[in-house]
Amino acid sequence: MPSKTVVPAFQAKVGNWTYYSCLMSYATVAREINFAHELGGNKDLGTMIQRGVGARTEEITNYLLTNENRFLGAIIVAAWGGEPNYIPVEIEKSMETQGVLEGMDRNFGVLILDGTHQFFALDGQHRLRAIKDAVKRDPMLGKEDINVIVVPHFDSEEGRRRTRRLFTNINRNAVKTTAGENIALDEDDGFAILTRRMLDEHPFLKGDGVVQIFTKQGHDGELRLASRQVGVTANSWTTIGVLYDFITEIGFRLDPSMNRTSQRAKDEILDESYDLVTQRLDELLIACGDLQSRYEGSTAPRELRAPKGRDGEGHAFMRPVVQMQVAKAVRHIMDEGLIDWSELLNRLERLDWRIASSPFSAVWLDTPDSSRKGKMITAKENAQLLYELLLVHLAPNSRAQIDRALKSYRALKNVRYPVGPDQLAQHLPGMES
Repeated sequence: MPSKTVVPAFQAKVGNWTYYSCLMSYATVAREINFAHELGGNKDLGTMIQRGVGARTEEITNYLLTNENRFLGAIIVAAWGGEPNYIPVEIEKSMETQGVLEGMDRNFGVLILDGTHQFFALDGQHRLRAIKDAVKRDPMLGKEDINVIVVPHFDSEEGRRRTRRLFTNINRNAVKTTAGENIALDEDDGFAILTRRMLDEHPFLKGDGVVQIFTKQGHDGELRLASRQVGVTANSWTTIGVLYDFITEIGFRLDPSMNRTSQRAKDEILDESYDLVTQRLDELLIACGDLQSRYEGSTAPRELRAPKGRDGEGHAFMRPVVQMQVAKAVRHIMDEGLIDWSELLNRLERLDWRIASSPFSAVWLDTPDSSRKGKMITAKENAQLLYELLLVHLAPNSRAQIDRALKSYRALKNVRYPVGPDQLAQHLPGMES
């Protein structure tokens, strides 16, 4: 006779579903809950339920094994074989607890796991795989608990239809946190932590409106985290999402734990990383057209970005697309060891930081009347072209790289690049005077 496992459960109803909210140990989950393809006999469900189970589980497994603040949300499972074996339980009440516990045992009972049903995951496949793997590697994790929601599954045409519909509804209506929300809330992602700290402490970034964090949406005043674009009338230098990506790019050669998004780095590493990334940011704000001083000296920073009637003379580093390509170019140059940090800053300072000037003209289009009003072109290919041009302006590694960048500019913009190959070749290795 199969052994029995008893788990506490509340019986609940929603719509036309009866379900059970259970408390199970990780060991019970690992032993009792499977994937549909492991049950056999129903290729339709097997194919459906395997969706999404992949390499990401290793990240969750490591999170369970190493993070003392670990927490996983509920797993939704179906009971193959119909209604699970549920027994209501009445709580015995004493005179002292009569009033306190009144009604607390409504719909409370236990599920009996005795092998007459099989359970497969409808939602939480990555978590289930990670729990199974983590318990194998550390059996002590088997004592920890997770909420499991159990729904019945009947192996009939109508039953399969109901289960498929439930699976679809769960995945269609699930609202995942956005990238912006992760930056605002994540306590394990080192660069999200640094981003929030900069917004609180950095003398420039904490200034009112310097970094756009929220945008107002709707008639009821609800707030939404800012997108990656700065509005034409906004005074902001950048947005929270771009800032996060920017400091991630310039966060090279930090402790490896800073790149783990599922395990918080030690506080001393976070402090060291903050100091180093802040120093790099400060130096870039000077090297990239003395942005901070010019911003703080402007009565209307949006005019710094796009002077009225003279948009082409606007400061290139006020544009998020430029900020990101500069950060990526800086990262590449330092990772490849092409030049040292101080020389890189010197070469950045020597660029003409007007948006209509080279290399920033890769993402700028002058109007036909040459009034310098123009407009930004932030298409992917233009952003990539700016990146390639920044590399050949700052630290080219071959004449062929220069030629490719100029050819790409001609192909995309249909004009010759204003800076000639011989002038760019002055920064080739061995060509410096």
